[in-house]
Amino acid sequence: MAATPKIMIEARGLAKYYGPFVAVRDVTFAIPEGQIVAFLGPNGAGKSTTMRILTGYLAPSGGTARIAGFDVRTQRLEAAKRLGYLPENGPLYDDMTPVGLLKFFGEARCLPPDRLSQRIDLVVEQCALHDVLEKPIGKLSRGYRQRVGLAQALLHDPEVLIMDEPTAGLDPNQIREFRENIKVLGKTKTILISTHILQEVSAVGDRVLLIHNGKLVYDGKPDELRKGGSLEEPFYRLTGYGKGISPVKEDTD
Repeated sequence: MAATPKIMIEARGLAKYYGPFVAVRDVTFAIPEGQIVAFLGPNGAGKSTTMRILTGYLAPSGGTARIAGFDVRTQRLEAAKRLGYLPENGPLYDDMTPVGLLKFFGEARCLPPDRLSQRIDLVVEQCALHDVLEKPIGKLSRGYRQRVGLAQALLHDPEVLIMDEPTAGLDPNQIREFRENIKVLGKTKTILISTHILQEVSAVGDRVLLIHNGKLVYDGKPDELRKGGSLEEPFYRLTGYGKGISPVKEDTD
């Protein structure tokens, strides 16, 4: 009998309130080891809020989030060791060079010098940063800045990679290159990638989570969502543009 895959990303009844405004409500899902999951939804649906909770950057109003089995609130350091996070418009220091930034983050993560040197060499290769290593980040193009952000997220060789709108602002060639990188990374890592771009789902996702108005309305395979057609029509129906297929059932556990 095959072993049950380890759950690497788990949301259980997540909720986030800002006064009377509900940003996220009762979001529950579990992502097993080795899956690439597209987190889809219109702008303002709650994707970024959910991801910030999953990564420990934002405290939930209710529910729990776990990375590789570790609660991100009560076991944050253990969860962080296993997590690489690429936020939308991530924090990059414009006056630093890519190599300087990687050294800074590696030392902040307490990587031993030999290990850090090896990891920098590897992520520079993975993210094709050779040509800009000594150039100030503030002078880099959007595409190169995104590569630097990805290199930072991969530096400590995490088991889980969470990325928020990673292709926003990239040109078509850069998007294609980034997607190919994700497919390669997905062979060794569990990946959650948020997007509001429908083509992204088909390009990278084994599974799609669709969120609307802070609530999960679909959890399944992209092919099952599109049912032989495009993703546009089910997306419109599930996000309030007409009658649609039934949302995922409420979790009653």
